[in-house]
This record gives sequence, C-alpha cells and structure tokens, in this order.
Amino acid sequence: YSASHVVVSLVKNYPNYLIINLDKLDYCASLKNLETVSEKENYKFIQGDICEPDFIKQLFETEKIDIVLHFAAQTHVDLSFWRALEFTYVNVYGTNVLVAAAHEANVEKFVYVSTDEVYGGSTDEEFDESSPKRPTNPYASSKAAAECFVQSYWERYQFPVVITRSSNVYGPHQYPEKVIPKFISLLQQNRKCCIHGSGLQRRNFLYATDVVEAFLTVLKEGKPGEIYNIGTNFEMSIAQLAKELIRLIKKTSSESEMEHWMDYVKDRPTNDLRYPMNSEKMHNLGWRPKVPWKEGIKKTIEWYKENFHNWKNSEKALEPFPVTEPFAQLSGP
Repeated sequence: YSASHVVVSLVKNYPNYLIINLDKLDYCASLKNLETVSEKENYKFIQGDICEPDFIKQLFETEKIDIVLHFAAQTHVDLSFWRALEFTYVNVYGTNVLVAAAHEANVEKFVYVSTDEVYGGSTDEEFDESSPKRPTNPYASSKAAAECFVQSYWERYQFPVVITRSSNVYGPHQYPEKVIPKFISLLQQNRKCCIHGSGLQRRNFLYATDVVEAFLTVLKEGKPGEIYNIGTNFEMSIAQLAKELIRLIKKTSSESEMEHWMDYVKDRPTNDLRYPMNSEKMHNLGWRPKVPWKEGIKKTIEWYKENFHNWKNSEKALEPFPVTEPFAQLSGP
C-alpha cells in the first residue's frame, strides 16, 4: 500500500529511471492503485513471489536492477496471531531470498521497510534506532527477524543495506482491514467501529505522501548499514480515532451519539499501548512530516467514498477478527 504511493511518485518524478513493480497480488493488493502510471514507458509491472528463489534469481539476471525497495510483507497484526507460520515464511524467508539475490546481483542499495512495532510497546521511553528490539506479536517478530538477516549482509559483506522503521501510515490505497480505512468504511456503510479492548491503545499516524518523501530522502541520503526511524509526534488513541471519524462522517459531536457508533470487543492476545519513536536521524537528513491530520484524514475519507470496491474482497476486510486462540496455525504455508 505505501509502496504504491512510492512507485507512483518515482515513475512521475524520475522519467529516466525504469521502475519495476514486483507484486504477488495477494488478497490486499489492487492494481487500481497504480492506474495513473500503468501506461508510462518507465514503469513495468511483474507479478511474482519473493518466496520463489529461482524466479527472483532470474529476475535479477534479466533486469538491470540498481536499487531495491523491499516493502513486500504480510502485515496485518490480528491475522498474524492466527497465521504465525505464514507470516514467518513470507516476511523472514522471503526477505532472505530477496536480499541474497540482490547481493549476488551487486545491487547499489537495498532498502528494507520495517516497522515501529519491532521495538515492542512503551508508555514513556522514546525509541531511537539503537533501542533493543522487543516484539510482542508474530508480525513484529517476523519483521525483527528479517531485519537481522538484512543487517547481517552489511556486517558480513558490506552489502549496502538500509533499514527503515515507520509509524502507522494512512491515506488512500490502503486495504480496509487496517484501522483507519476500516473505521471509515464501516461508518460510511452505517456500521459501528469495532474497538479492541479499552480502545486506549495509542498510535502515531503518518500520511502517505509524507512517507513517500521519507523514502525518497532515504534513497538519496540514507547511509549504508544504517537504520532510520520514520516517525511523527501526532498520536491518537483508537477510541479517540473512532470519535474523530464519527464526528467527521456522521456530523455529530454528541458524546452519546458517538458512543452509539462504537462497539467494544474482546482485545487481541497482546496489544502494545504506544510506539513512541525519536526520528531525529531522519530530521538530520532533511525530512519532516508536513501533512496535518485534518488535511490528511479529510482526503482519506473522500477517497474511500469512491474507491472502497477497488478490491474484490473489500467487504471481508470489515469483519471483526477472532481473537481467542493465538498461534492457532500449525501447518506450513
């Protein structure tokens, strides 16, 4: 999802570069997100899976690839409790396949896109890039493990890898299983926001175009072997988020009416309270988030009015996830 914004920006702003978009087209993908660039001469779409070593090796042999931005991953935290092995397979094994092939092809820069969730939760301590990784769910654990594989290529071969860890990204193009598009879509269909536990968990939200600027900055200025936090100080609890969206979509500021649109359900097995990050290192490269929440959320709400059905199975994304039996999957992918 973030990658679609980055691809569109690269294709439009770098006409002399060929941008290759490799995507498995899993349940959460939509090529409609790339319609604005699909006919451009410097854009090429290839359907394929990073977990297939022969295919990936051939890709690097047949295409002259200078830079890799590795976004591909299973990312839905709720789902990871049920499909832990699948998340491990795609996120760890797939990353291993990709970084090995990129190293063999002498790629100039390999950017691995990770997450603030590798730090685990914190109520007060602000994480910087040297903070220990303490993931608390299968998704975050798989991202942290993949980071270790990527970093080892720098340590062992001085292969120019860069790791980024970003806050929650929101905006157009996001499959509506994630909290902001999910709440927006539920409310637009006159359904209640489904809130895990107390709803007091706080998240930092970063608008899609700000994240694009961050990746363009990392591509130009990011130093090999380094890790960069891409964060924002804008933070909101999930209950606050629901109220904000109810106010904007249902045009009400009545507390009782807001409560009517909120449905509290059992929490997932672990749910970190906060992920406060220090992004000074990115600021020193010249990047800072620019899009104010009011502007970003307005654009996002408008987009989902028109584009909710960009995915064949978008209705399924609005179902509440079962949260009673974590790590239930025992068979392989």
